Amino acid sequence: MRLPILATAALATGGLALATLVPAAASAAPKGNGDYVVTPILVKSPFKAGVSPKALPTPEQCLAAYGLACNTVDSIRAAYDIPATVDGEPAGTGQTIVIVDAYGSPTAQADLDTFSAAMGIPSTKLNVYYPVGKVAWHGTDLENNWAGETSLDVQWAHAVAPGATIDLVVSQVPKNQVMNNAIRWAADNLPATAISMSFGSDEVGVTGNSGQFAQTHTIFEDAAAKGITMFASSGDGGADDATGSSTFSSPADDPLVTAVGGTLLQPSAAGAPQESTWDDFTGCPFGCTSGVFGATGGAPSLDTAKGGSDVAYNASVYSGVLVYQGFSANPDDAGFYFTGGTSAGSPQWAGIDADLAQKAGHRLGNINGSLATWATAGALHDVTSGDNRTATFTGGYDAKTGWDVPTGYGTPDAGKLLSLVH
Repeated sequence: MRLPILATAALATGGLALATLVPAAASAAPKGNGDYVVTPILVKSPFKAGVSPKALPTPEQCLAAYGLACNTVDSIRAAYDIPATVDGEPAGTGQTIVIVDAYGSPTAQADLDTFSAAMGIPSTKLNVYYPVGKVAWHGTDLENNWAGETSLDVQWAHAVAPGATIDLVVSQVPKNQVMNNAIRWAADNLPATAISMSFGSDEVGVTGNSGQFAQTHTIFEDAAAKGITMFASSGDGGADDATGSSTFSSPADDPLVTAVGGTLLQPSAAGAPQESTWDDFTGCPFGCTSGVFGATGGAPSLDTAKGGSDVAYNASVYSGVLVYQGFSANPDDAGFYFTGGTSAGSPQWAGIDADLAQKAGHRLGNINGSLATWATAGALHDVTSGDNRTATFTGGYDAKTGWDVPTGYGTPDAGKLLSLVH
C-alpha cells in the first residue's frame, strides 16, 4: 500500500548500523492514475542466508538489540495461537492460497526456501502462473517494490499455513484493469481457498470510475459464490493516505472482501497479545528509533457500504516480521528485512482461513458475516487503543471496544477460531 516517498538512511542501534527506509517529506502519489500500489516498509536486518533458527532473536531480544521487536514464525504463532498442525497434518493441508502480485520475483522460490530454512519449517513448491504471458524482469525500482511484496506474501502465507499449496498469480503490470483480470483468472482457474491482495488504490483517486468498482465487485461476487475468501490490506497511510481527507483503499473497500487493518504487537512472553492500533504519527513506539513509517488505513468508504477495516493483524515495522529478499542486482542487499505494513496481514489472514477450511472440511467463502459471532465468542482479540490520524489529517478514527474503523473486530486467536468452524 502507498506511503509517502521513501528515502534511505542509516540508524545506529545497539552498536550496529542498520540500513533503514524512512519516510521523507509527505508527498502523495498522482491520483486517478489507474494503478494498484505497494510500498513494502523495510529495515534491513543483520541476518543473512544460512542463519540458524536458534540464532534468530525473540521479539524482546530484538528490541533490546535493534530498537525493533522483530517477529519470527515461532513468535507470530505464539502471539495468535496458530498451530503448526491441524488434526495431525500440517496446517492448511488440502487448501490453496492464491497470491496476486504484479511483476513477481525472479527469486521467489529460492527466497522461500531460504526463509523456511532459517525459520526451521519445511519449504514448499511455489506454483507461479502468468495469465497473459511471463513477465520480463528488469530490476527497476517499481519491480523491486513488487518483488518485496511478493516475498512477504509468499513467505508469510506459508508460515501460517505450511501445508497449503501456494499459487502466485503474476500480473504483467499493476494497472487496475490488468490486475483485476489476473484476480478474475485466479478465481476462475485455480482451486483457491483464499485469495490475498496486498495492494490498493486510494478511493479519492478512482472515485467516479464506476466501471472500476463494478468490475471488481462482479469478480468478488463470483468468487464468493465459489466459496473463495478474499482478503486485502487496508493501507499504510492512515485515515487519509497522505491525501488530506478521509479515504479508504480499493479493493479493501468492497463488502465482499475482508479488509485487514494493522496493529503494533508488543513483545510478550505469554498470554493474549498486547496490541494497539498501528500509528507511528500519534503513537510511535520504543522511542521511535527508526522514525515514522506510517499508520494503518481504514476509513468509511466513499463508494461502497464498507465502514472501514473488518479485522486486523500485526503491521508496525517496530513489531515487523522477518522476510528474506534475494532478488536485488546488488548482492549486498540480499538478506532478511524487518518488514511491516498491512500488506503483512492479508496473506497471513489468508493462511489462517486455509487452516480453518482444513478443519471445517470445506471452504469458508466470505467470512465477514461471521466476524461479529467470532468476536463475541472471544476468538478475535479486540483492539481498543490508538487511532489512525496522520500528519496530514487529524480527523482519523479511534479504536474502541467492539468493531472500530481502523482495526475492525480485531486480531485472530486461531486456536479458538478452529474450535468454532464446522
